[in-house]
Amino acid sequence: MILEQLMAQSSDEAARALDLTSSSQNVTARSLAMERAARQGLIFNDPVLMARFREELQQAQASLQRLRRAEVAQPHLDRWQKQLHDVAVLLQGPPDTALDRERRVALEFRDLDSVNSRIARVVQDDIEKRDRALRESLAASRSRLMQQVVLAIVLAAVLAVALGVWLARPFKRLEKAVVDLGENRLDRRIDIRGPADVRRLSQQLEWLRLRLTELDADKARFLRHISHELKTPLAALREGVSLLEEGVTGELTPDQKEVARILRHNTMVLQGQIEALLNFNAAAFEARQLRRQRVDLLALLHEQVEAQRLQWQGGGLRVEVEGRPVWAQVDADKLGTAVANLLSNAIRFSPEGGAVRLALSTHEGRARIDISDQGAGVAAEDRERIFEPFYRGERQPQDAVRGTGIGLSIVQEYIAAHGGQVTLLDEGMPGAHFRIELPHAS
Repeated sequence: MILEQLMAQSSDEAARALDLTSSSQNVTARSLAMERAARQGLIFNDPVLMARFREELQQAQASLQRLRRAEVAQPHLDRWQKQLHDVAVLLQGPPDTALDRERRVALEFRDLDSVNSRIARVVQDDIEKRDRALRESLAASRSRLMQQVVLAIVLAAVLAVALGVWLARPFKRLEKAVVDLGENRLDRRIDIRGPADVRRLSQQLEWLRLRLTELDADKARFLRHISHELKTPLAALREGVSLLEEGVTGELTPDQKEVARILRHNTMVLQGQIEALLNFNAAAFEARQLRRQRVDLLALLHEQVEAQRLQWQGGGLRVEVEGRPVWAQVDADKLGTAVANLLSNAIRFSPEGGAVRLALSTHEGRARIDISDQGAGVAAEDRERIFEPFYRGERQPQDAVRGTGIGLSIVQEYIAAHGGQVTLLDEGMPGAHFRIELPHAS
């Protein structure tokens, strides 16, 4: 309410000051125009100039009326009117006295200039006076407002402390429950006591936990069943192809042998895909069973590099590990598997004599593990699908067994289970650059 009153008062005073200043300036401008029209009209006896004088006079008197309504410079306004009356009288007379009257009109307008100056000065003084009064009013109102604000802040602080003490524990438990859900720890029942809203949110989180558990179980059950159902007829198919190739049903022609060979190859590919599906399902299930402990991430990187020494030395590669020790609560086996998969891909795609770089750092309380190589990189059309299960990009190393397409999916499952994320960075440079980010690092 106080702010609205102050804003309205300030707006009114600003509009009044603008109107007064404009009116004062308009009177002065019209006076100059009237003088020019009056003196030229007398000399040339021109009725058009006299008409212009009267028009300028009317506009000047309109500005005077605005000054009168504002009750400013009343004596000077009366003097201005008398001065113009004298000028109007001098404009009337015979043509033979025009030059004499023109000189007297000039003197009258000289006096009128001084009247205009006094009007402008009085207007300015009035504006400054009201401005000082407004500032004093604003200062007094500001003081009252500050007292009210301080009182409100103190009251709010007291209420906030009381409310914080009352809600701190339930909300901390809610936060922990949300973190558990985000990190796939679905084995802990959510039951949080507190205000009605907190209890209702606790019930919704518990429903979400149960639903996620059911969905995970349904997914695992579906994968097991479909894999089993596929393996049984596949085994019969492989056995039948083997019998054909061995000639049990009769000697095969060369074309028939080629068909049998193609069948055998495709049954082996299908078996590999089914086994990859089972492996991915097992990895997804294991990702929810984290056994966290305090781990030195730098030492973990060195262990994975040492474990694959034969592979990278066989390709004539250099593997560099950079960074200082960083500790985090992680499952060392699963994080090691994720790093091992990324390192294996980097070694597999690197050209002979190339370098693979592993860098460990921290950023805003999160650990960063960067793994980059100097290979062909990931094609632009593959970048958005690179973490999809069983998706294999177009750029594959020559003379290498084509992968199953689940390695990066397992990496994503394990890192997401830790509450982190793995991303493929786009730096416009040769090679691939993957980054793992893990929370709660020190």
